[in-house]
Amino acid sequence: MLPPLSFILGGAASGKSVFAENLILNSRLSPVYVATSRIWDDETKKRVDVHQARRDERWRSIDAPFDIAPALQDVTANDCVLIDCATMWLTNHLLEEHDLADAEHSLRTALAACTAPCVIVSNEVGQGIVPDNALSRRFREAQGRLNIALASQASLVVQVVAGLPNVLKGTLP
Repeated sequence: MLPPLSFILGGAASGKSVFAENLILNSRLSPVYVATSRIWDDETKKRVDVHQARRDERWRSIDAPFDIAPALQDVTANDCVLIDCATMWLTNHLLEEHDLADAEHSLRTALAACTAPCVIVSNEVGQGIVPDNALSRRFREAQGRLNIALASQASLVVQVVAGLPNVLKGTLP
């Protein structure tokens, strides 16, 4: 049985989304996919298409690039929610110059109030070099703070590297 909040962290193309999808499907609850990505270009569209192709008719999908709270209010204890991903959600807010502290507070409040177990995916972006421009450095710092906050709120935290899970907190179901 999944805890109220699970946090799946990893690098780009690390297998974290597939791992999270399998956690959801193994819960035997009704899977709900909350998509946060906006389609910026053909490359983004191809990545979204790959994610969509993995999900069958069991999945209910909700687009929520900014405000995830309405999607989480629309689920029941019979559902299991995958939010993929916190990195795209943060990018959307950062590029629109929204108040990041307000957005994070709203997200964390919605996660705490959700009646269904939630699994949120995020990228680890702090293990590389220091970016050479201010926006990238601001993003890296904001993503690190968001990841710390989500990991502290979650009962299960898993780092995925090369498709392999490394449990950092809690126990896999």
